[in-house]
Amino acid sequence: MIDNVGEDMIYYIVTSSNDDPLNPKPGTLRYGATLISQKVWITFQRDMHIKLRKPLLISSFTTIDARGSRIHISGIGCLLIYEANNVIIHGLYIHHCQPAGSGAVIGPNSKILNLGAIDSDAIRLVAASKIWIDHNTLYKCQDGLIDVTLSSTDITISNNWFKNQDKVMLLGHDDMHASDKNMKVTVVFNHFGPNCNQRIPRVRYGFVHIANNLYQEWTSYAIGGSMNPQIRSEANLYIAKKSGQKEVTWQLGRSSKLYSVGDIFENGASFKATGSGNIQPNYNDEQRFQVADANSVRALTNASGVLLCSRALKC
Repeated sequence: MIDNVGEDMIYYIVTSSNDDPLNPKPGTLRYGATLISQKVWITFQRDMHIKLRKPLLISSFTTIDARGSRIHISGIGCLLIYEANNVIIHGLYIHHCQPAGSGAVIGPNSKILNLGAIDSDAIRLVAASKIWIDHNTLYKCQDGLIDVTLSSTDITISNNWFKNQDKVMLLGHDDMHASDKNMKVTVVFNHFGPNCNQRIPRVRYGFVHIANNLYQEWTSYAIGGSMNPQIRSEANLYIAKKSGQKEVTWQLGRSSKLYSVGDIFENGASFKATGSGNIQPNYNDEQRFQVADANSVRALTNASGVLLCSRALKC
């Protein structure tokens, strides 16, 4: 359970779209997300487009809540959750992110960090835990949209709209990082498409529960695995292209365990299950949830992405 509320919460309002990677000013998103050392709930004064000049490091116990405003984030490196926990990212348009070369940037506790080169992901998690990415719209980034890497775990990716992207989501850093075997990710109520090609998601090691998502076509594959991950696909709606790739899955080698239960397949879509037995979600009591019937997926994902609301009409 994410612990982002309490009497010690600071409510912070972003009033400026400016971005200074080394000396952020009060009122900017970087100041609130990086430099406030206690629990912070960030909202926005008005609609704005924030063009990042360097990756934005997000501190532990930070909530970015863009409800009531239209907040676009683009630029260099985009959002980086590095060795942080208890973070919520809600209601952002994140797009057109570009790779970041090595260089200095302000980090938590006003510590200057010299980052190496960083890919152009919309949201990148490195050794992070208890992260909730909810109701965002992500598209057209130069590399991927979400990376969960290097021992990150207890991640929920829900109610987002992913579109117009080649590589969508990478879960597990690379074949050399066996520490990702402890990774646990839930991917639920998301809308994938149109124009998503592959990695929806691509999984190495770890356990991933993919439930009640709408897959609106794919070009190469939807779900891929290598290095012995456990992937439970449950009550999703897979709509293949009328002509082209029909198979949902891809795997490297024979070690992946992919299991489909209650999924619906349209336009000839198919799912090549591997492994034996029924893969059960490795959840504790606080993490368990009721999975809806796949016939409900269109309705459940109808409001995926940024919620269209205003300060007058709460959402």
